[in-house]
Amino acid sequence: MTRTATTPRQETRAGAGRAPAGTTRRLVAALVATLTGLALTITAPVPAVAAPGAECPVGQTDCSVWDDDPGTPGSPGDPGGGDDDGGSHGGGPAKCQWNGKPVACYDKEAGWFNNSDACYYKLSEPQPPGLDEGKQSYTKTCITPDGGLGSAQQVVLPAPPPGFGAPPDPEELAIRALASIRLLRPGISVAPRKSQGPGLVGLPVWMWASPGPNYFGELSASASERGLTVTITAKVNKVVWNMGDGETVTCTVPGTPYSPTGPRAGQESPDCGYGGYDKAGTYTINATTHWVVEWEGGGESGTIPVFRTSRNVEVQINELQVVTR
Repeated sequence: MTRTATTPRQETRAGAGRAPAGTTRRLVAALVATLTGLALTITAPVPAVAAPGAECPVGQTDCSVWDDDPGTPGSPGDPGGGDDDGGSHGGGPAKCQWNGKPVACYDKEAGWFNNSDACYYKLSEPQPPGLDEGKQSYTKTCITPDGGLGSAQQVVLPAPPPGFGAPPDPEELAIRALASIRLLRPGISVAPRKSQGPGLVGLPVWMWASPGPNYFGELSASASERGLTVTITAKVNKVVWNMGDGETVTCTVPGTPYSPTGPRAGQESPDCGYGGYDKAGTYTINATTHWVVEWEGGGESGTIPVFRTSRNVEVQINELQVVTR
């Protein structure tokens, strides 16, 4: 199930009849107030006293367990155009490939690439004398097994080889420009923080991702060839959080870092949060940033989707137990 989180009040939880997290807190508070004669006791981890002005969750007066959890740092990543560990881009297969890897369709020294034999061709200058009518001499340079270019040789052909003389391809230049920038996997943080202490069933979870330009955009780059220039602009349009319980939350902003001493300590995130877990347990959270790379040049335009997925972060959720005696 996918939900879009703009503010906590707009977020909905799955499951008919389940009260929102805020209702849960109010019911528990009311229960504490009305059952004092029964010596009601709330059992929770032994807390420190909340900082002045901080309102911690019911039954959990230590707001520090909701502190920043950076998780495992994200990989610095490969250039944005490649499929690094944790990311990919679309746009279809490259028009020129060797051993399944994209190569330039044109090289200013070697000429045009022929997919059928993995060789570059350019017209020999000058043409040798005595050629039969319609035939031309080409300088042929093939890719070697190690991926480099071999020695050039002269060949005479009755017709240009496939790909020869093709104009620059704008989409290929867009991918080349994309390869020149770094789109990093998101560095994510969550609250509550497992290493500091557990959260409680039904209480809100805060999530936020690295807000820098290489994590969220906006980034620009360009690539040129034979008089054609293509410019790209890359930015994240959403972050999809996998909450580890079968549900996802979609945020359109990086999110607000949680502060255990801030005015919203123990409350819901103002822009990227989860209403709370239904059951106790350990949950594994990750996030995927969805980049949109727009390109334009040569009278054409298009988009290339790119995805980057974070490492995992765990949260521990305990039951809120009410014991009477």
